[in-house]
Amino acid sequence: MIIAIIAGGSGTRLWPLSTSKFPKHLVLLNNSTRSLLQQTYDRSKKVTDKIYVVSEAGHIDHVKSQLPELSDNHFIVEPGRRGTANCIIAALQKISEDNDMSETVSFIHADHSIRDINGFSHSIKVANKVSSKENRIVLIGIEPSYPATGFGYIKKADLLSEEPYVYNVDSFKEKPDFNLAKKYISTGDYLWNSGYFVASIEVFIESMKNYSKELFSNYEMLNKASIKDYSSIYLGFESDAIDYALIEKVPNLLVIPASFDWMDLGSYSDLHKAADSDENNNYVFGNAELEEVENAYIRNETNVPLAVIGLDNIVVISNDSGILITRKDISQKVGEVSKRINNK
Repeated sequence: MIIAIIAGGSGTRLWPLSTSKFPKHLVLLNNSTRSLLQQTYDRSKKVTDKIYVVSEAGHIDHVKSQLPELSDNHFIVEPGRRGTANCIIAALQKISEDNDMSETVSFIHADHSIRDINGFSHSIKVANKVSSKENRIVLIGIEPSYPATGFGYIKKADLLSEEPYVYNVDSFKEKPDFNLAKKYISTGDYLWNSGYFVASIEVFIESMKNYSKELFSNYEMLNKASIKDYSSIYLGFESDAIDYALIEKVPNLLVIPASFDWMDLGSYSDLHKAADSDENNNYVFGNAELEEVENAYIRNETNVPLAVIGLDNIVVISNDSGILITRKDISQKVGEVSKRINNK
Protein backbone atom coordinates (compact mmCIF):
# COMPACT_ATOMS: atom_id res chain seq x y z
CA MET A 1 0.00 0.00 0.00
CA ILE A 2 1.43 3.34 -1.14
CA ILE A 3 0.43 6.90 -0.26
CA ALA A 4 1.40 9.71 -2.63
CA ILE A 5 1.13 13.18 -1.07
CA ILE A 6 0.52 16.00 -3.55
CA ALA A 7 2.39 19.00 -2.14
CA GLY A 8 1.83 21.75 -4.68
CA GLY A 9 0.08 25.11 -4.67
CA SER A 10 0.48 28.70 -5.72
CA GLY A 11 0.27 30.21 -2.25
CA THR A 12 -2.39 32.78 -3.15
CA ARG A 13 -5.48 31.96 -1.09
CA LEU A 14 -3.89 32.53 2.33
CA TRP A 15 -1.66 35.47 1.36
CA PRO A 16 0.36 36.93 3.05
CA LEU A 17 0.83 33.93 5.40
CA SER A 18 1.24 31.79 2.30
CA THR A 19 3.20 32.92 -0.77
CA SER A 20 4.24 31.48 -4.12
CA LYS A 21 7.68 30.67 -2.66
CA PHE A 22 6.27 29.23 0.57
CA PRO A 23 2.70 27.92 0.08
CA LYS A 24 0.31 27.06 2.88
CA HIS A 25 1.21 23.37 3.29
CA LEU A 26 4.68 24.50 4.43
CA VAL A 27 3.47 27.17 6.90
CA LEU A 28 3.01 26.66 10.65
CA LEU A 29 -0.65 27.60 11.15
CA ASN A 30 -2.81 28.10 14.24
CA ASN A 31 -0.01 27.63 16.78
CA SER A 32 0.83 24.17 15.46
CA THR A 33 4.42 22.96 15.73
CA ARG A 34 3.98 20.89 12.52
CA SER A 35 3.10 22.22 9.08
CA LEU A 36 0.14 20.83 7.14
CA LEU A 37 2.60 18.82 5.05
CA GLN A 38 4.21 17.34 8.16
CA GLN A 39 0.81 16.56 9.67
CA THR A 40 -0.22 14.82 6.43
CA TYR A 41 2.99 12.78 6.53
CA ASP A 42 2.37 11.88 10.19
CA ARG A 43 -1.14 10.61 9.31
CA SER A 44 0.19 8.65 6.36
CA LYS A 45 2.80 6.92 8.54
CA LYS A 46 -0.08 5.39 10.52
CA VAL A 47 -1.15 3.62 7.32
CA THR A 48 2.07 2.65 5.51
CA ASP A 49 5.82 3.17 5.32
CA LYS A 50 5.61 3.50 1.53
CA ILE A 51 5.15 7.25 1.18
CA TYR A 52 6.03 9.46 -1.78
CA VAL A 53 5.78 13.26 -1.91
CA VAL A 54 5.26 15.13 -5.17
CA SER A 55 6.29 18.78 -5.28
CA GLU A 56 7.57 21.25 -7.82
CA ALA A 57 11.21 22.24 -8.20
CA GLY A 58 10.71 25.68 -6.62
CA HIS A 59 9.48 24.17 -3.33
CA ILE A 60 11.31 20.86 -3.13
CA ASP A 61 14.13 22.10 -0.88
CA HIS A 62 11.60 23.32 1.69
CA VAL A 63 9.65 20.07 1.40
CA LYS A 64 12.76 17.95 1.93
CA SER A 65 13.88 20.03 4.91
CA GLN A 66 10.49 19.46 6.58
CA LEU A 67 10.59 15.69 5.99
CA PRO A 68 14.22 14.73 6.71
CA GLU A 69 13.22 11.16 7.62
CA LEU A 70 11.96 10.44 4.08
CA SER A 71 14.57 9.01 1.70
CA ASP A 72 15.53 11.12 -1.31
CA ASN A 73 14.19 8.46 -3.66
CA HIS A 74 10.68 9.11 -2.36
CA PHE A 75 10.54 12.76 -3.44
CA ILE A 76 9.12 13.26 -6.93
CA VAL A 77 10.07 16.62 -8.42
CA GLU A 78 7.94 18.42 -11.00
CA PRO A 79 10.10 20.72 -13.15
CA GLY A 80 7.22 23.22 -13.05
CA ARG A 81 3.51 23.39 -12.25
CA ARG A 82 1.42 21.67 -14.93
CA GLY A 83 -1.74 20.89 -12.98
CA THR A 84 -2.69 17.88 -10.89
CA ALA A 85 -3.13 15.65 -13.96
CA ASN A 86 0.53 15.81 -14.94
CA CYS A 87 1.64 15.85 -11.32
CA ILE A 88 -0.08 12.49 -10.88
CA ILE A 89 1.33 10.88 -14.02
CA ALA A 90 4.81 11.98 -12.91
CA ALA A 91 4.13 10.25 -9.60
CA LEU A 92 2.81 7.10 -11.28
CA GLN A 93 5.79 6.96 -13.62
CA LYS A 94 8.23 7.09 -10.69
CA ILE A 95 6.23 4.80 -8.42
CA SER A 96 5.84 2.19 -11.18
CA GLU A 97 9.65 1.98 -11.44
CA ASP A 98 9.98 1.06 -7.77
CA ASN A 99 6.92 -1.12 -7.14
CA ASP A 100 4.79 -3.94 -8.47
CA MET A 101 2.05 -2.77 -10.85
CA SER A 102 -0.62 -4.38 -8.65
CA GLU A 103 0.32 -2.17 -5.70
CA THR A 104 -2.40 0.31 -4.70
CA VAL A 105 -1.67 4.04 -4.54
CA SER A 106 -3.70 6.53 -2.50
CA PHE A 107 -3.37 10.09 -3.79
CA ILE A 108 -4.01 12.66 -1.04
CA HIS A 109 -3.28 16.38 -0.58
CA ALA A 110 -0.80 18.06 1.75
CA ASP A 111 -2.90 21.13 2.56
CA HIS A 112 -5.97 19.64 4.28
CA SER A 113 -6.75 19.77 7.99
CA ILE A 114 -7.73 16.38 9.49
CA ARG A 115 -7.79 15.72 13.23
CA ASP A 116 -9.17 12.17 13.32
CA ILE A 117 -6.05 10.17 12.46
CA ASN A 118 -7.68 6.80 13.20
CA GLY A 119 -10.64 7.65 10.99
CA PHE A 120 -8.29 8.71 8.20
CA SER A 121 -6.32 5.47 8.50
CA HIS A 122 -9.54 3.43 8.42
CA SER A 123 -10.86 5.15 5.30
CA ILE A 124 -7.60 4.79 3.38
CA LYS A 125 -7.38 1.08 4.27
CA VAL A 126 -11.02 0.48 3.26
CA ALA A 127 -10.50 2.29 -0.07
CA ASN A 128 -7.40 0.22 -0.77
CA LYS A 129 -9.19 -3.05 0.07
CA VAL A 130 -12.19 -2.22 -2.11
CA SER A 131 -10.03 -1.05 -5.00
CA SER A 132 -7.97 -4.25 -4.91
CA LYS A 133 -11.08 -6.43 -4.81
CA GLU A 134 -13.00 -4.60 -7.56
CA ASN A 135 -10.06 -3.45 -9.74
CA ARG A 136 -11.60 0.01 -9.89
CA ILE A 137 -10.72 3.55 -8.85
CA VAL A 138 -12.19 4.37 -5.43
CA LEU A 139 -12.84 7.96 -4.35
CA ILE A 140 -13.15 9.15 -0.76
CA GLY A 141 -16.00 11.65 -0.37
CA ILE A 142 -16.80 13.88 2.58
CA GLU A 143 -20.26 13.98 4.17
CA PRO A 144 -21.28 17.64 3.73
CA SER A 145 -21.90 19.54 6.96
CA TYR A 146 -23.22 22.73 5.35
CA PRO A 147 -24.22 23.92 1.83
CA ALA A 148 -20.70 24.73 0.65
CA THR A 149 -20.34 26.62 -2.62
CA GLY A 150 -16.56 26.26 -2.80
CA PHE A 151 -16.38 22.49 -3.29
CA GLY A 152 -17.29 20.13 -6.09
CA TYR A 153 -19.80 17.38 -5.27
CA ILE A 154 -20.00 13.66 -6.03
CA LYS A 155 -23.47 12.22 -6.56
CA LYS A 156 -23.81 8.68 -5.24
CA ALA A 157 -25.54 6.01 -7.31
CA ASP A 158 -26.62 2.57 -6.04
CA LEU A 159 -25.01 0.89 -3.07
CA LEU A 160 -22.38 -1.69 -4.01
CA SER A 161 -21.72 -2.92 -0.48
CA GLU A 162 -23.16 -2.28 2.97
CA GLU A 163 -20.11 -3.49 4.87
CA PRO A 164 -18.27 -1.26 4.33
CA TYR A 165 -20.54 1.31 2.68
CA VAL A 166 -19.40 1.59 -0.93
CA TYR A 167 -21.35 3.36 -3.65
CA ASN A 168 -21.13 3.49 -7.40
CA VAL A 169 -20.60 7.05 -8.64
CA ASP A 170 -23.48 8.61 -10.53
CA SER A 171 -21.90 11.91 -11.58
CA PHE A 172 -19.81 14.92 -10.58
CA LYS A 173 -21.24 18.38 -9.96
CA GLU A 174 -19.31 21.62 -10.25
CA LYS A 175 -19.21 24.13 -7.42
CA PRO A 176 -22.92 25.05 -6.99
CA ASP A 177 -24.59 28.25 -5.87
CA PHE A 178 -26.00 28.34 -2.35
CA ASN A 179 -29.55 27.26 -3.21
CA LEU A 180 -28.38 24.34 -5.33
CA ALA A 181 -25.95 23.28 -2.60
CA LYS A 182 -28.89 23.25 -0.14
CA LYS A 183 -30.82 20.96 -2.51
CA TYR A 184 -27.84 18.63 -2.80
CA ILE A 185 -27.57 18.29 0.96
CA SER A 186 -31.32 17.80 1.46
CA THR A 187 -31.30 14.68 -0.75
CA GLY A 188 -28.52 12.88 1.15
CA ASP A 189 -27.15 11.70 -2.21
CA TYR A 190 -24.12 13.96 -2.41
CA LEU A 191 -20.62 14.04 -0.94
CA TRP A 192 -17.99 16.75 -1.14
CA ASN A 193 -15.20 15.83 -3.53
CA SER A 194 -12.04 15.70 -1.39
CA GLY A 195 -9.76 14.95 -4.34
CA TYR A 196 -8.62 11.68 -2.69
CA PHE A 197 -8.63 8.60 -4.93
CA VAL A 198 -7.17 5.11 -4.73
CA ALA A 199 -6.32 2.37 -7.26
CA SER A 200 -3.53 0.06 -8.27
CA ILE A 201 -0.84 1.39 -10.58
CA GLU A 202 -2.12 -0.82 -13.40
CA VAL A 203 -5.73 0.32 -12.95
CA PHE A 204 -4.67 3.96 -13.16
CA ILE A 205 -2.64 3.30 -16.31
CA GLU A 206 -5.40 1.25 -17.96
CA SER A 207 -7.89 4.00 -17.12
CA MET A 208 -5.66 6.58 -18.82
CA LYS A 209 -5.20 4.30 -21.81
CA ASN A 210 -8.97 3.84 -22.23
CA TYR A 211 -10.37 7.23 -21.26
CA SER A 212 -7.61 9.87 -21.54
CA LYS A 213 -5.39 9.34 -24.57
CA GLU A 214 -3.50 12.61 -24.06
CA LEU A 215 -2.67 11.82 -20.44
CA PHE A 216 -1.57 8.30 -21.37
CA SER A 217 0.62 9.75 -24.11
CA ASN A 218 2.22 12.10 -21.56
CA TYR A 219 2.80 9.15 -19.23
CA GLU A 220 4.51 7.17 -21.98
CA MET A 221 6.69 10.14 -22.91
CA LEU A 222 7.88 10.43 -19.32
CA ASN A 223 8.53 6.69 -19.22
CA LYS A 224 10.79 6.91 -22.26
CA ALA A 225 12.43 10.25 -21.39
CA SER A 226 16.11 10.47 -20.63
CA ILE A 227 17.24 12.35 -17.54
CA LYS A 228 18.47 15.12 -19.83
CA ASP A 229 15.15 15.54 -21.67
CA TYR A 230 12.74 14.93 -18.78
CA SER A 231 12.29 18.58 -17.74
CA SER A 232 11.73 19.96 -21.26
CA ILE A 233 9.23 17.19 -22.03
CA TYR A 234 7.31 17.80 -18.80
CA LEU A 235 7.23 21.56 -19.27
CA GLY A 236 5.77 21.00 -22.74
CA PHE A 237 2.61 19.45 -21.30
CA GLU A 238 -0.62 21.46 -21.18
CA SER A 239 -1.70 22.22 -17.63
CA ASP A 240 -4.80 20.25 -16.63
CA ALA A 241 -6.64 19.05 -13.53
CA ILE A 242 -6.88 15.31 -12.91
CA ASP A 243 -10.66 15.56 -12.37
CA TYR A 244 -11.25 16.85 -15.89
CA ALA A 245 -8.42 14.98 -17.60
CA LEU A 246 -9.25 11.54 -16.23
CA ILE A 247 -11.41 10.94 -13.15
CA GLU A 248 -14.69 12.35 -14.50
CA LYS A 249 -14.24 10.36 -17.74
CA VAL A 250 -13.99 6.95 -16.05
CA PRO A 251 -17.43 5.25 -16.07
CA ASN A 252 -17.09 2.71 -13.25
CA LEU A 253 -15.87 4.73 -10.28
CA LEU A 254 -16.66 3.87 -6.68
CA VAL A 255 -16.90 6.19 -3.68
CA ILE A 256 -16.83 5.64 0.09
CA PRO A 257 -17.91 8.26 2.65
CA ALA A 258 -14.95 9.38 4.75
CA SER A 259 -14.71 8.27 8.38
CA PHE A 260 -12.83 11.43 9.38
CA ASP A 261 -13.25 15.18 9.75
CA TRP A 262 -11.91 17.20 6.83
CA MET A 263 -11.25 20.85 6.06
CA ASP A 264 -9.72 22.23 2.87
CA LEU A 265 -8.39 25.47 4.46
CA GLY A 266 -9.01 27.26 1.19
CA SER A 267 -9.75 30.62 2.82
CA TYR A 268 -9.21 32.51 6.06
CA SER A 269 -12.79 31.68 7.01
CA ASP A 270 -11.87 27.97 6.83
CA LEU A 271 -8.60 28.58 8.67
CA HIS A 272 -10.47 30.32 11.49
CA LYS A 273 -12.84 27.34 11.86
CA ALA A 274 -9.81 25.10 12.40
CA ALA A 275 -8.27 27.45 14.99
CA ASP A 276 -8.45 27.40 18.78
CA SER A 277 -10.39 30.60 19.46
CA ASP A 278 -11.29 32.38 22.70
CA GLU A 279 -14.73 33.00 24.22
CA ASN A 280 -15.35 35.81 21.71
CA ASN A 281 -14.42 33.50 18.82
CA ASN A 282 -11.20 35.44 18.27
CA TYR A 283 -7.95 33.78 17.24
CA VAL A 284 -4.99 36.00 18.12
CA PHE A 285 -1.32 35.38 17.39
CA GLY A 286 1.54 37.75 18.10
CA ASN A 287 1.69 41.32 19.36
CA ALA A 288 -1.97 42.40 19.09
CA GLU A 289 -4.38 44.29 21.34
CA LEU A 290 -8.14 43.86 20.85
CA GLU A 291 -11.02 45.93 22.22
CA GLU A 292 -14.68 45.00 21.57
CA VAL A 293 -13.74 42.58 18.79
CA GLU A 294 -15.59 39.35 17.92
CA ASN A 295 -15.32 36.57 15.32
CA ALA A 296 -11.88 37.71 14.18
CA TYR A 297 -8.72 36.02 12.96
CA ILE A 298 -5.75 38.20 13.93
CA ARG A 299 -2.12 37.32 13.27
CA ASN A 300 0.81 39.68 13.70
CA GLU A 301 4.22 38.27 12.83
CA THR A 302 6.06 41.60 13.08
CA ASN A 303 7.52 43.53 16.02
CA VAL A 304 5.20 46.45 15.31
CA PRO A 305 2.20 46.58 17.70
CA LEU A 306 -1.21 45.90 16.16
CA ALA A 307 -4.51 47.19 17.61
CA VAL A 308 -8.03 46.23 16.49
CA ILE A 309 -11.02 48.03 18.01
CA GLY A 310 -14.79 47.65 17.63
CA LEU A 311 -14.84 45.25 14.67
CA ASP A 312 -16.54 41.95 13.90
CA ASN A 313 -16.10 39.24 11.27
CA ILE A 314 -12.63 40.33 10.13
CA VAL A 315 -9.21 38.99 9.27
CA VAL A 316 -6.06 41.02 9.95
CA ILE A 317 -2.67 39.63 8.95
CA SER A 318 0.64 41.48 9.19
CA ASN A 319 4.02 40.02 8.30
CA ASP A 320 7.07 40.70 6.13
CA SER A 321 5.19 39.66 2.97
CA GLY A 322 2.37 42.17 3.37
CA ILE A 323 -0.66 43.37 5.31
CA LEU A 324 -4.16 41.99 4.79
CA ILE A 325 -7.42 43.37 6.18
CA THR A 326 -10.65 41.74 4.98
CA ARG A 327 -14.13 40.78 6.04
CA LYS A 328 -13.97 37.11 6.89
CA ASP A 329 -17.07 36.18 4.87
CA ILE A 330 -15.47 37.38 1.62
CA SER A 331 -11.95 36.18 2.39
CA GLN A 332 -12.10 33.81 -0.61
CA LYS A 333 -11.32 36.91 -2.69
CA VAL A 334 -7.81 37.06 -1.20
CA GLY A 335 -6.52 34.76 -3.95
CA GLU A 336 -7.61 37.15 -6.70
CA VAL A 337 -6.06 40.16 -4.96
CA SER A 338 -2.78 38.39 -4.17
CA LYS A 339 -2.41 37.47 -7.86
CA ARG A 340 -2.74 41.14 -8.78
CA ILE A 341 -0.10 42.04 -6.19
CA ASN A 342 2.26 39.38 -7.53
CA ASN A 343 1.78 40.64 -11.11
CA LYS A 344 2.84 44.20 -10.25
